Amino acid sequence: MECNPYSVRLIRAKEVVYDKNKQKLIVTKTLPLPGKKPKMKIITVADMIEKYVKVEDSMRYRSSYDMAFEKTIEGSPRLTKQQREEQKRKEVVERIEALKQYLEYKRLEKVRLAEQKQKEAEEERQKHQGYYTISRGDTLSTIAAKYGIKTKDLVALNQIEESGNIRIGKKLLIPFSQEIVDAISTGSYTIKNGDTLISVARKFNLKAKEIVKFNHLESTALICTGKTIQLPLPYRLKAMEAKRKAELAEKKLAKSFKRQKSTRLIRGFGKHKLRVTATAYTSHGAQTDATPFLAAWNNHIRPGMKIIAVSRDLLSKYGLRNGSRVRIGGLPGIYRVRDKMNKRYRKRIDIYMGLNRRRALQWGRRSVILYW
Repeated sequence: MECNPYSVRLIRAKEVVYDKNKQKLIVTKTLPLPGKKPKMKIITVADMIEKYVKVEDSMRYRSSYDMAFEKTIEGSPRLTKQQREEQKRKEVVERIEALKQYLEYKRLEKVRLAEQKQKEAEEERQKHQGYYTISRGDTLSTIAAKYGIKTKDLVALNQIEESGNIRIGKKLLIPFSQEIVDAISTGSYTIKNGDTLISVARKFNLKAKEIVKFNHLESTALICTGKTIQLPLPYRLKAMEAKRKAELAEKKLAKSFKRQKSTRLIRGFGKHKLRVTATAYTSHGAQTDATPFLAAWNNHIRPGMKIIAVSRDLLSKYGLRNGSRVRIGGLPGIYRVRDKMNKRYRKRIDIYMGLNRRRALQWGRRSVILYW
């Protein structure tokens, strides 16, 4: 075999000899050409899934026809074109119906969540709001002071008009839970399970030792469920202090009357005595009528006379008459009943001061003992 250097580009030779006669290289043995290296093809994950992984439809969107068809596909006769179209139409209808049901379910779920959210908001609002029923003597300022809020905030919360008129029985919205509103209104609280003196005090912005002192409890006392305790709220303490001062003033006044020297002069006079309220009047048109010097029973009066007017219950119930002689604790001398007062008064006398208006004003209103 002659070597043709231009026949191939590269020859793998195992043994080469030289032909002397022809002066050419002769290849006696050749090695087989190396085989081509296999090529690597790079494919994407999507191509691999499409080729090697079988993806089936979700059970949610599969129609009954699909599942029935899969069970009976083997051995079933081939469907005609019309039957396939009919099945396809049924499948589309079923999928549309399933989609409608799914959308209706989502709508109902949305409505349910909205209602639940509204209910939770209402429950949360009720935890922080309650109603107070207006009773006799209440005003917006006293109600606001009772609950420790500002009057303008109470007006704004209840959207009350500028006139601020409120009526008995109307309910006002208070920015506290109904439990707190009722407890502050009555001034008492019923112990519930889990309550302690400290927790109750914190509910009403009080101190535990104040509750203990107000209810005359021992510091180590245990409170049981269902027990009602009184709350030392500011408005209750203020009312108790005002009542205490009034009682002290009344006792002081009674004591001063007992010390009056003039009472010694009245001992032994008459058979009856009665504590009455005594005022004073003069013969002026503003205090009587058009005939200031003419009293009841057509009695003519003049300045300097010691006479009184009495309430009508003293005439009908206690036996006083026109001309009855009486003595007044704290005043010297004997007075006579010559006039009677308006029907609306009870246990009252009116002492005649003539024309001395200043003396009548200085007397004012006093509690005295009447003897007859």
